[in-house]
Amino acid sequence: MVILTAIIHKEEDMYVAECPEVGTVSQGKTIEEAIYNLKEATELYLEEFPLEEKEHPILTTFEVSKVMGAEKIAKA
Repeated sequence: MVILTAIIHKEEDMYVAECPEVGTVSQGKTIEEAIYNLKEATELYLEEFPLEEKEHPILTTFEVSKVMGAEKIAKA
C-alpha cells in the first residue's frame, strides 16, 4: 500500500482531484466521488507505469498579503 496526496478544488459544479506525485487527475460531483475516481485512475495508471521510490512531498499552507493589481506592479 502506498499513501499519496490528493489536492482538491472546485470548478463550477464539479470537484477536481489531482495526485501530484503521479500526475493523475479526476473529478466528481462530490469530494468523495472525486477522490474515489482519482484513486481508480491512479491505480490504473500505476499498473502501466509503476511508481518510482520517492520521498513523500511536504504539504503545507502559507499566507500572502493582498495581491496588487497589474497596474500597481508595473509602477513599482
